[in-house]
Amino acid sequence: QVQLVESGGGLVQAGGSLRLSCAASGRTFSSYGMGWFRQAPGKEREIVATISWSGGSTYYADSVKGRFTISRDNAKNTVYLQMNSLKSEDTAVYYCAARRLKSPANRWSPADFGSWGQGTQVTVSS
Repeated sequence: QVQLVESGGGLVQAGGSLRLSCAASGRTFSSYGMGWFRQAPGKEREIVATISWSGGSTYYADSVKGRFTISRDNAKNTVYLQMNSLKSEDTAVYYCAARRLKSPANRWSPADFGSWGQGTQVTVSS
């Protein structure tokens, strides 16, 4: 398993941007599909975006499509989430997660992931 540490969260006004980073430990990062999830108070954890082990394919939830971009740098063991045109409904704790799988990105379930970061808070003020 890999260890994951998120950073980059914070408070931003509606319409603004943030970039989240997730740094992974270990030498097998390129063998892992990665995902970003979020959880708002009183709500279930939901998928935001996923990216395949190579970065060659991505998946986005409808709610963020066109506004968020997931990417990865396997040389730096890091996955990113660029968030633009933020809305108040994007407010949540954002988690990155890893699953050891070499396949195209898809709407993976949280249960598919074996490693999770501690989460980073994103608050969008309207």
